[in-house]
Amino acid sequence: MITNNKIPSAGGKYASLIGLGLLAIVLTSCADASSRTHPSRSSQSPSSPAVTHTASTAPSASHSPATPSPETKEPVVTEATLLAVGDIMVHMPQLPAYYDKGTDSYDLTSWFSQVKPILERGDWVVGNLETPIAGKDLKFTGFPRFNAPNELADAIKGAGIQLVSTANNHSLDRGVPGVQRTLATVRKAGLIPFGTSADAKEQSRNVIEERNGIRMGFLSYTYGTNGIPIPKGKEYAVNLIDRSAIKKDIAKLKKAGADAVAVSLHFGVEYQRMPNAEQTSLAKELIGAGADLILGSHPHVVQPFEEISIPASESFDGSPRKGVVIYSLGNFISNQTGDWKDVGVIFGARLKKTVHPDGTVALEWKEITTEPTWVHIVWKNKNRHYTVIPLATELKQRSFSALTAKDYEKMQTMYSGIRKHLRKLVAG
Repeated sequence: MITNNKIPSAGGKYASLIGLGLLAIVLTSCADASSRTHPSRSSQSPSSPAVTHTASTAPSASHSPATPSPETKEPVVTEATLLAVGDIMVHMPQLPAYYDKGTDSYDLTSWFSQVKPILERGDWVVGNLETPIAGKDLKFTGFPRFNAPNELADAIKGAGIQLVSTANNHSLDRGVPGVQRTLATVRKAGLIPFGTSADAKEQSRNVIEERNGIRMGFLSYTYGTNGIPIPKGKEYAVNLIDRSAIKKDIAKLKKAGADAVAVSLHFGVEYQRMPNAEQTSLAKELIGAGADLILGSHPHVVQPFEEISIPASESFDGSPRKGVVIYSLGNFISNQTGDWKDVGVIFGARLKKTVHPDGTVALEWKEITTEPTWVHIVWKNKNRHYTVIPLATELKQRSFSALTAKDYEKMQTMYSGIRKHLRKLVAG
C-alpha cells in the first residue's frame, strides 16, 4: 500500500498513512453498481457558500465514520463513489424544440432522461457547466459567447448532478454580472458551484462535501477566459490555473478536514484526443502536492485516464503518493458532432476509507468505472431533439424507442473505440 499525506482522524489524531492505490480498473457500465448508496445531502444550503458543506443526515450503522474504540480492535470501513461528467453546453439549435410559448419557458429534462438512473447512483456527482446561466434579459446565445436559460440548472439538478465546476473559458461570456447571476441560479436550483465567486469573501470558501463519513474537497480552475479580461479588483470572479495557488488551496482543504481533494482543470487543446505535456506535467505536480483526483475538461473530446504514482522525493510531505486523473471527460451535452465530439463519459471513482483502532486513516481508490455516452440528435417537427445515451447500458437493454438499427450499429462502433481509447495510458 502506498503511503500518502497525513490528515486528522475523526478523533483528532493524525493518521500516519493514507494509501491511494487502484485495486481494480473496470471499464463497464456503472448501471450494474447496485450496491452503491444514495448520497447524503449537505447540511448547508447551496445559497450559503461561505461555509464548509457537511452531510445533513447521519450515516447508517454500516457506514459510521466514528473512530473505533481500542477495545473492538476492528477497523471502521466506509465507501463512497464520485461520478463526473464533462462539458454541459447549450448551442442555439438545442433550444427550439424545448420551448413552451404558453409559459415562455423551457423544459430540458428529457436531455438527461437516459443517464439519470446512472447519475442517481453516485454519492458525489460533478459536472462541468460550460455556459453562463445569466438570464433572458442578457439574451440566450450559443457560440462564441454562451448564455443558457435558467431551466438548464433545474434539468442538471433533476438529472442527479449535485456539484458544478464553473471555472472555464466561457465563465466571463456575460462578464462578472453573468458570473454572479449564474452562481445565484445554480444555487437556487440546489446545485453547489465551485471555481467562480461573486465576491472576494466567497472565493475563500471551502467546498467540502461529506458522503458516508468521507469528506471530499472540490476545487476548479481554468487556463483562461477566451481573451475576456477579468476586471481589476475582481480577480475573485474566476479561478485561473496558477500552480502555486492551487497547491495552497489543496493544503487549505486538507487542513479544513477534507479526506481527499478533487481538482477540476479546464486545460489542454480543443479536439485533441490525447493530453499534451503541459497537462501531464500539471497533473503530476498537483498529485504530488496532495490532490487525489483530477477531472479534466476543455478539449470537447474524451482523453484517457491514468493512475499517477509520485515518489517520496517529489511528494509534498516526503511520502510516496498515488492519484487518478482523467485528462478530459469530453462533451456531455452539446450540438457538436463528428470526430468524437458527441461522445463523452460518466467517469466513476469509488473511494474506500478505513479508520483503524489506533486512529490512523487509510484511503484507497478501490474501483474506476467508465460509462461512455453519446448525444443522440434527431430531427422532428423541424427541430432538433437531443438525448444523452449511456452506450454500454443501452446496447445491453435496447430500450430507447427513438433509436434505429443503424443507430445501434453506430453506437457499437463508438463504444468499442472509446473503451480502447480510455485505456491508452493504463498499464497492462
